[in-house]
Amino acid sequence: MQLSDSPNQALEFQSPVVEPIPRQEPTPPTVEAPAPQKPQMPVRKLLLITAFSVGAIAGGLYLHQWWQFSTTHEETDNAYITGDINPVSSRVVGTIKEVLVTDNQPVKKGQVLATLDPKDFEISLQQAKDALAVAEEQARVAQANVAVAKAGISVTANNAQGQTTQATGNIAAAQASIATAQGALAEAEAGVPAAQAQLAQVKANQIKAQLDYDRYKSLYQKGAVPKQQLDTAKATYDALSAQVNAVEEQIKQAIARVAQAQENLSNAKAKLASTKGTLQQADATQQQTKVNQQQVEVSQRQYKTALAAIAQAKTQVRNAQQQLSYTTITAPIDGEVGNKNLEIGQRVQVGQALMVLVQKHPWIVANFKETQLGKMHTGEAVEIKLDAFPGHVFHGKVNSLSPASGAEFALLPPDNATGNFTKIVQRIPVKVTFDAASLKGYESQISPGMSAVVTVSTPKN
Repeated sequence: MQLSDSPNQALEFQSPVVEPIPRQEPTPPTVEAPAPQKPQMPVRKLLLITAFSVGAIAGGLYLHQWWQFSTTHEETDNAYITGDINPVSSRVVGTIKEVLVTDNQPVKKGQVLATLDPKDFEISLQQAKDALAVAEEQARVAQANVAVAKAGISVTANNAQGQTTQATGNIAAAQASIATAQGALAEAEAGVPAAQAQLAQVKANQIKAQLDYDRYKSLYQKGAVPKQQLDTAKATYDALSAQVNAVEEQIKQAIARVAQAQENLSNAKAKLASTKGTLQQADATQQQTKVNQQQVEVSQRQYKTALAAIAQAKTQVRNAQQQLSYTTITAPIDGEVGNKNLEIGQRVQVGQALMVLVQKHPWIVANFKETQLGKMHTGEAVEIKLDAFPGHVFHGKVNSLSPASGAEFALLPPDNATGNFTKIVQRIPVKVTFDAASLKGYESQISPGMSAVVTVSTPKN
């Protein structure tokens, strides 16, 4: 009897109860069983395996492409658009008279944006012009004084020269006259004693002749001598008396000549003194000439000062004109008005920002990590995506790399010379410019401050 493999048959074999043997049915012919087959995989599991395989392949391809992309590109979303934003401010203190533009209005270079009240500046300009006129008049007066002083010098110099020449000649003549007068005086003074001696001799002879005449007269009366001797004695006495008178007259004449010679000498000396006075006057005239020359120098300095005052006054006039021109505020560039901050009647100060003009020539500042700059160079191609236009890709190129990190340009740069130093990857600003063709149709929509994502194509090592 064969044992069954089923658990029930095992229980039956182990049971102590003897049951009746069942009726055995005829055994069917033995048929060889087929080989066992592997159970088929469910469809769901097959789909999961297939999906996983496809995903793995796709992920591998993506990773490969990402690796290829990352080795030839550097990307950052720390980027923004910027541009030339030119502030417009007042160059003088004044009150706004007119405002001729509005916010977001495009303007051209030189276009009038606003005007200030010009009255105060017009008054200042007129004052400067009046000061210029005064300075010019003072210059004309100083120039005339120079001419007059020069003419006075010429006349005075000629007079002094003539007076000096004449006085020199008169002095020589006066000195000669003095010498002549002194000679004549000496001669006259010498003639007086001689005449007096001659008079004494003649008077002695006269006395002798008178005594002889009186004796002969007495003898004649006594008849002791003839009348001829008496007449001869009388004639001798008369002749000597006449000679006495002549000599006395000569003495008078000699004395008169002495007096005349003394007078001539005094006149010559007086003339010499007068001539010396003329010479002194000529010297004084020459001194006056020197004074006039000094006056000319003073007048010339005054004229130069007046010319300097004219130049200064002209500068003040130009400055006043310039200040007046500043009352008209014009656009320094082409651009669009933004941040307008002025109204009519507003009092503005020098340098006060009134508005800004934004130029439509934007570029991008992309702050790359310092670890991304190893292969980046000027001129490399750039793809630009703006958050404002997610479906459009702009193109450009690297224009330049900043000479220092952004932290170095901060108001308070970090000081790493401390004990607690933490290394931080620095950001280096990179300037990226747009291709002109890439901006077509978007020029008026792109504004400074917009966010951007920048991807730079770098060469493969």
